[in-house]
Amino acid sequence: MRLGVNIDHTATLREARGTTYPDPVVAALLAEYAGCNSIVAHLREDRRHIKERDIVLIKKTVKVPFNLEMSINRDIVNFALGIVPNQATLVPERRKELTTEGGLDLSKKTLLIERVVSKLKSKGITVSLFIDPIKRQIGLAKRIGAEVIEINTGRFSNAKTALQRKSILSRIKDAVNYAKDKGLVVAAGHGLDYDNIKDILKIKGIEELNIGHSIISRSLFVGIVGAVEEMLDLISKSSQIIQKKR
Repeated sequence: MRLGVNIDHTATLREARGTTYPDPVVAALLAEYAGCNSIVAHLREDRRHIKERDIVLIKKTVKVPFNLEMSINRDIVNFALGIVPNQATLVPERRKELTTEGGLDLSKKTLLIERVVSKLKSKGITVSLFIDPIKRQIGLAKRIGAEVIEINTGRFSNAKTALQRKSILSRIKDAVNYAKDKGLVVAAGHGLDYDNIKDILKIKGIEELNIGHSIISRSLFVGIVGAVEEMLDLISKSSQIIQKKR
């Protein structure tokens, strides 16, 4: 299972004081050095953390694939078409939200999303759609032309009880199996940390996890290299256990 490291919140810390540091580009390079499989960054419409400058430099410097999270806003789409990331993940975006709330509803603005997907793919960009674990949304993702879906694990991560978590986990498993049957590559992410990731790692069919906040938070105490290595170690150990059981 691959690990994509989202470096957005390095920029959040930078913007809190309006300084030039910490630099998310350096964070990306350190995460790459630690062994992650891809770098993820979200260029939001309000530019609250990541800026165009960050995206351009990350794209120029990192050697691992770069995954740009983005809305379907025309300016953002045109920017993506200009820098050509390895992957673009389309996410919903609301100005007042603290972080992404829920998956993209593909039943709304379907034709617009389909056009954006087509434009991105015409540039050789792999397109992923961040959606909730709902079969109807997965079916629409396939019809729209996405190659990858990223299942929103936010509700799982925020579950208050073991029963809630078990129920949501079951839905995620069903969604993964359904998506694989549709021929889609499946990633997952949102709210995952060093503890709750253990249940997600048991789900066969998820090929990539995209994690940001918990890794950047952990890096305050152990450094980015150490934080990424710890997450990679959890993923590796889980894979070994699953292989032994087969």
